Amino acid sequence: MAYESYAEFLDALEKAGELIRVSEPIATELEITELADREMKKPGGGKALLIEQPTVNGKVSPMPVAINTMGSARRMAMALGAESVEAVAEELGSLVQAKPPTGLRDAMALLGQALGLRHARPKKVKRGPCKEVIHRFDSPASRTEPWPSAPDVNDPSTLTPNPSTLLNLPIMQCWPLDGGRFLTLPCVVTRDPDTGDRNLGMYRMQVYDDQSTGMHWQLQKVAARHGRRYYETGERMPVAVFLGGDPVYPFCATAPMPDGLDEFLLAGYLRRKSVEMVQCETCDLEVPANADIVIEGYIDPTEPLRDEGPFGDHTGYYTLPEPYPVFHITAITHRKDATYPATIVGIPPMEDFYMGSASVKLFLPIFRMNFPEIVDIALPAEGVFHNLVFVSIKKTYPMQAFKIMHGLWGMGQMMFTKYIVVVDDFVDVHNTSEVLFHMCADTDPQRDSLLTKGPADVLDHATSEIAVGGKLGIDATRKLPGEGHKRNWPPLIKMDKTTKAKIDEVLKNSG
Repeated sequence: MAYESYAEFLDALEKAGELIRVSEPIATELEITELADREMKKPGGGKALLIEQPTVNGKVSPMPVAINTMGSARRMAMALGAESVEAVAEELGSLVQAKPPTGLRDAMALLGQALGLRHARPKKVKRGPCKEVIHRFDSPASRTEPWPSAPDVNDPSTLTPNPSTLLNLPIMQCWPLDGGRFLTLPCVVTRDPDTGDRNLGMYRMQVYDDQSTGMHWQLQKVAARHGRRYYETGERMPVAVFLGGDPVYPFCATAPMPDGLDEFLLAGYLRRKSVEMVQCETCDLEVPANADIVIEGYIDPTEPLRDEGPFGDHTGYYTLPEPYPVFHITAITHRKDATYPATIVGIPPMEDFYMGSASVKLFLPIFRMNFPEIVDIALPAEGVFHNLVFVSIKKTYPMQAFKIMHGLWGMGQMMFTKYIVVVDDFVDVHNTSEVLFHMCADTDPQRDSLLTKGPADVLDHATSEIAVGGKLGIDATRKLPGEGHKRNWPPLIKMDKTTKAKIDEVLKNSG
């Protein structure tokens, strides 16, 4: 199902009993975070929140704020237009594992899959709702003077009634020690200057003043690679940022897509309808026509980087200030009835846990193409994405668990994983208690641990050097001959089926 607007998605959430409207004024400074954090910590992720009167420096913003809209398994599935994430994963798995047809029935099934892809490719249109209001800015001159010590966004006198300015958007200061206000759910469009390949990513953006923000793309991200090419040539780098529209967009922006593969292809496949793209007003990039807000601009590689942060991050700690490129804004366009989408990150569980879990389920068939022995993968909330991965395998030969560790560390963003625990196929990796039981009961730390090093998440404050750190793999599978275990492996304690059935009947009759 394709949502034609973000408002349509919010309406679907409300009809499903998944959204709470908050009518009283709530400050974008800290208060929305506290309200959303309490909701996210509820069992199952709580409800989505629509803040109808967010205030910016005490003045009500003309745009409402929506938050926690994908913060549960059900809402994540609704964002993908499906009954469940598992159903989408199963469909995608059948597609990537399709084999040449051996008969008419197979040929018809394969044809049906191919027809399902006819809407995957994005298509260009001339106009869209994201241009109902257009506000262009004079091109800001390159700064040679020092940056101001405090961003203008914190000065109430800079506010104007025009919602098309950066300072009037209900951009949140999430946590007390944050360096300012941050866009937390921006979809960032960049282009490879050599190949023309487009990338859709998500990088937080700190507001510096009315026409500039930070662009926190980390060292290993695709947009950062694009940026390095512009820094080598000295040419201005066009960048477009959009918020809202179909909720599948931010999911695709965070999905572990291979470098060079357009995320809008995945969006078109998931929504079963081509993403209509419209040309930006002031830069040579395209954005979804049904977005709520579009922020256009550029990065000037001839000017110095600027410190960005601190920021209360998904690690549960503040990311300390580091230098990043400055994004200069040349235009803001938006719907007349736009909603500002936001999220917060911090000590888990948070909304991003459900987004990350959906990505793992969706891309599990891809992992299995490379490693067919993989049964399931889980990223526990406590691991805040990259820190901890549980993987179950159908083990058939010695040292297979170590093969999986090395393989996963070599796949995309899995390179950031600090701890990988491999268990047998009968272990439920989504049950952390069960995994920890087998990790403790089925391992000899000296024999079953692999300590190595490699790339680390830039946001990881625990590493001695930025972006470089250690990794630990633990083989918690049953040991086979040839793995250094010379004793008999005992059976796991389990009750026999006859006794279990008898007690089931007793309990049923007594109830």
